Amino acid sequence: MNTSAGDFGPEASIGRRNPKKAAISGWIGSALEYYDFALYSTVSALVFPSVFFPSENPTVAIIASLATYAVGYVSRPLGAVVLGAYGDRHGRKKVLVFAMLLMGVATFAVGLLPTYQQVGLLAPALLVALRLIQGFAVAGELGGASAMIVEHSPDAKRGFFASFSLQGTQVGSILATAALLPLSAFLPAEQFQTWGWRIPFLLSAFVILAGYLIRRRVQEPPAYLAQAEKAEVKRRFPLVDLLRSHPWVLVRCIIMTFTNVIGMATLIFGVSYATQKGYGIGFSAGEFLWVTLVANVAAVITIPVFGALSDRIGRRALMIVGGAGGGLLAAAYLWAIDQRSLVLVFVFVVIVQGALFQMWNATFATFFQEQFPMRIRVTGFAVSQNIGLMIASFFPSIFTAIAPPGTANVPLVIGGATFGICVVAALAALLSSDTKGKTLADLEDEKTAPNRLSTTGA
Repeated sequence: MNTSAGDFGPEASIGRRNPKKAAISGWIGSALEYYDFALYSTVSALVFPSVFFPSENPTVAIIASLATYAVGYVSRPLGAVVLGAYGDRHGRKKVLVFAMLLMGVATFAVGLLPTYQQVGLLAPALLVALRLIQGFAVAGELGGASAMIVEHSPDAKRGFFASFSLQGTQVGSILATAALLPLSAFLPAEQFQTWGWRIPFLLSAFVILAGYLIRRRVQEPPAYLAQAEKAEVKRRFPLVDLLRSHPWVLVRCIIMTFTNVIGMATLIFGVSYATQKGYGIGFSAGEFLWVTLVANVAAVITIPVFGALSDRIGRRALMIVGGAGGGLLAAAYLWAIDQRSLVLVFVFVVIVQGALFQMWNATFATFFQEQFPMRIRVTGFAVSQNIGLMIASFFPSIFTAIAPPGTANVPLVIGGATFGICVVAALAALLSSDTKGKTLADLEDEKTAPNRLSTTGA
């Protein structure tokens, strides 16, 4: 087979790299799957406290609702282990199709659930069960999609192409918010709380069909297929391999994932702080749907810019500056809410969530993928990201517990906690190996040479 401009070395005998097609597939798939996940996140703050939980104690209802949001992250490590192993041993394509179909079914079912007033404790129990399924499914999405893109991409543009899967997650959040906005704006509050919120969940039926049609056309990266054809058929289970060969890389990536506390403080706790009656701030649900929308629109614009910049100056620097800076200014965003100034809220959410956090968010997927060898790349990424997110997902409930309604200086208390967590995450990034200027083949040699596995490993 003759090699053309699109072929890269010995992999050409198996197929051609197609970074554009891989990026488009990752973008669309992530958008659809994170539409489902982000929809739940927003509604858990706006609606679920009154629909699925007893309303006698507002603080308890808020904490319980945000805890069900966190439950989705509890099952993510299990999904990461199972789906990561499936993606590493059987292909990135298969795991992406399965994850999206499972997510679509679970989200559709949320829209059909009875309320607490109708069936009592069975309602939150069913909600928790479906959230667990959502978490399991989404655990395989970004790891598989970003591995697919990184392995298809030319070395000089890995960060740029891989950033599109992250941009897709923001587009999914925009779609979720856009689906809720007209309903909250035009329906009376009682009807929105009763049935209006269900419509965007039921629209997930389209995700099931779209996910299958999109993902079945994706081709495996040639580098992965070349490795799969080698004699290394009997390998250790990917999680065992990961724990034995790269334990400290795994720990650092978990800690770096805590940077997501910025989003937890702004778009999860911040929404509750601004809109729940117990805090007495007085913003409406509709106003903060617009805040969330603006933050995600800004992110869609900035993510590919920072992805491309990471190819030029390195990813580690952006992750440190963006994470620490976003953590520092989270207090300013909460202060803007405390001042009841919607204009200031928009300004700070664009700076914190739309710009600074996206320096980290646009680059972490590529950076994490570069930390692990191909044989355990999906597992390494998925396990580290999802264990980190599982821990971080409890931050909103912890924030509500340490700063419940009636607490003085909420912006200072929560902002200080957010900044402290981000400093720890930035330190983990600083201690990680920089991948600037290294080809994927160079990184593969670095990761595998000291820990070369026997072809008859367990």
